Amino acid sequence: MVIAHCTASAAGWYRDPKTGEPIERNVGEVIALMHSELSEALEAFRKDLRDDKLPHRNGIEVEFADCIIRILDTSAALGLDVAGALIEKNRFNAQRADHKLENRAAAGGKKF
Repeated sequence: MVIAHCTASAAGWYRDPKTGEPIERNVGEVIALMHSELSEALEAFRKDLRDDKLPHRNGIEVEFADCIIRILDTSAALGLDVAGALIEKNRFNAQRADHKLENRAAAGGKKF
């Protein structure tokens, strides 16, 4: 998380482009940008596109990476423990009844 945030900070994403003064990022805007990366991933998958900047890579994997970078950067900026939450949430999901195949196949179960 820290590496992504340091990279973004070094690139000036936490400074006003005109004055160079530090700014607070608009969290809603940053989340919308994360969403845009996922939309680009969908388009890359739908059209089986290569990435335009890393042409040796599938577009979907690079767009996923872009989204993860934005998440890690924002998490570090906000002082969030997303790594810890990821571990806990994965453990929780492994035990969820509504994630079990037999419950998903039952009437009223989750289709996706």
